[in-house]
Amino acid sequence: MSSLNKGVRTVEVALRWDPSPMGEAPHDLDIVAAAYRADAPSGDPAYVVHFDSRSPDGTITLTRDSRTGQGFGSDEVMKLELERLAPAYGRVVVGVVIQQRDRPRSFADVSNTKATVSEGHTELGSEDFTGVADSRSAVIAEFVRAESGGWTYGGVLRGFDADPQEFVGRMGGA
Repeated sequence: MSSLNKGVRTVEVALRWDPSPMGEAPHDLDIVAAAYRADAPSGDPAYVVHFDSRSPDGTITLTRDSRTGQGFGSDEVMKLELERLAPAYGRVVVGVVIQQRDRPRSFADVSNTKATVSEGHTELGSEDFTGVADSRSAVIAEFVRAESGGWTYGGVLRGFDADPQEFVGRMGGA
């Protein structure tokens, strides 16, 4: 990759959904990112970023967190500064989980769910979760460091019948 094509640098993952119907418990969806070492790109992540956390070096942060889906615009937003990520990391996987507090919920239970991955004003990909409607969690994006050091984006959709804790252990599977 030449210096004129630096790959994906800083991205934003935005998630939105409609609030639950009146009288029902709130829908709480969360963006989760897992960073994997270059020498171990699958399996257990080196670290995970989710609500109430950020990456150790501050390159991956959740900048907006909603527990209800109420409000205008995006309900959850995560910023990934891939160009600042240490060379020891070679893969970052981003997913969405549905909190399972009061009863099991799948993406089919949450109206108008949409995740968008953007770099600046350029939309790299979007997902409405219809392809994994019966899942409780899903991987939506993957970023891999190329040999040149630049990052590539891959829009992937893999659904899991896993609660948030179990999902973190499975989301980076090869």
